[in-house]
Amino acid sequence: MPTCPPHPPHPGGPTAGPVGGAPPAGPLRHAHWWQPAWVRYGALITLLALSGLVILALVREETGTEGFLVGLGLATLPVPLLIAAFRWLDRVEPGPWRNLLFCFAWGACAAALIAIVANSFATRWIATATADPSSADTLGATVIAPVVEETAKAAAVLLVFLFRRRDFTGIIDGVVVAGVTATGFAFTENILYLGMAFGTDQLTGGTGIASVTAATFFVRIVMSPFAHPLFTVLTGIGFGISALSTDRQHVRRLAFPLGGLLLAMGMHAMWNGSSAFGDYGFFAVYAAFMVPIFGLLTWLVVWTRQRELRTVREELPAYAVAGWLSPAEPYALGSMRARRIARRYARRHAGKAAARAVAQYEGYATSLAFLRHRGSRGRAGADFAVRERELLDELWRRREAARPALDHAARMTAPPVPVAAPPWPVYGVYGYGHLAPYPSGQPSPAYEPSPAYGTSPSYSPYPSYYPAPSYNPYRS
Repeated sequence: MPTCPPHPPHPGGPTAGPVGGAPPAGPLRHAHWWQPAWVRYGALITLLALSGLVILALVREETGTEGFLVGLGLATLPVPLLIAAFRWLDRVEPGPWRNLLFCFAWGACAAALIAIVANSFATRWIATATADPSSADTLGATVIAPVVEETAKAAAVLLVFLFRRRDFTGIIDGVVVAGVTATGFAFTENILYLGMAFGTDQLTGGTGIASVTAATFFVRIVMSPFAHPLFTVLTGIGFGISALSTDRQHVRRLAFPLGGLLLAMGMHAMWNGSSAFGDYGFFAVYAAFMVPIFGLLTWLVVWTRQRELRTVREELPAYAVAGWLSPAEPYALGSMRARRIARRYARRHAGKAAARAVAQYEGYATSLAFLRHRGSRGRAGADFAVRERELLDELWRRREAARPALDHAARMTAPPVPVAAPPWPVYGVYGYGHLAPYPSGQPSPAYEPSPAYGTSPSYSPYPSYYPAPSYNPYRS
């Protein structure tokens, strides 16, 4: 079987060509000391670790050792469920775990430390200026806390948006990044409140987890574990819409993140101020606002995910025609059920390594479809061709494990349909030319299922109608 992969679908555009030409002329510049990746990662880890140690000491001082341990145990309960929910939303194009770890650590350590210090300072300043501690507590909870906390959590979303732009491509990414950050923040906050409630029970003569701790657990863990994620997700949606904007839409790129942040602050303020609406104010706000907004955002996220799957089905046939994918793969990659069947098939017949390769293949193929979708709408960056070739190369290396599994999944979920014509892009839309049409008189490729595991592949990487490249685009 030939080892050289086929052309990308845009082989003849005016700006297409080999990647990695001669470096630009000019004097070599010395790299700054902070440019190596290990320096930046080390500084970030150090910052988060120091923040974690400080916040640990502050929370333990407020709750005591026993209260801290009780709060830690109870606050941990909703975290796996929330992380699993956000990871499930991100199954179409899973982001790297390192981004989620950073977001959770930022929320639990840095954002929580900023909130505790800033809220305490502001509340004391208001109490001193007004000589009214009760009004200071009310203003601190309904005005200061929402502004400080949502801004601190939004900082993590902004950092991922700026420095991990490849992993932040739409609304789902914004929801996941913001939700995981808020989950970390709520985790630390719950330790504090549950530990203080436990201390109150101990002071009043209670034994074990008494009434105050049980009530706090019911309100914060059972009824509203999604409260902080719900607020910050509004900020994430704003950044996600900004990620879908073009470079020329400057107002939109700035207005939506700012608008999402303001909405998050407003919802947070209303939630914190619900106690001012009377004895049943909390339940009124919960039923009239929190639950409906939670349902609306859940619908929006699920609808967005289905739209992403449709994008995969619409964009990948072009690569099937060019020989990079089998004709059945675009359908299988655009169905969550077919993806799941493919991973199970690979695990059952070839082991965990093959299942992991199939999962990676699905992720890279989805990124490729989104990249092409952005390019067709003028939102691709200057590195479009480089990024496309990187993704295609990752697919090519995993094709032996992925193709049999995906072809099997396609046969199990729907009859395979040959790709008759891809959605041809118009020449010049994003500067990389157009796909080569079929030669006159040549039929479209017939579908041949990939072989099962353990047999030699019968497919060829080059369709019979598609000419082999005149140069090797992967030459070193």
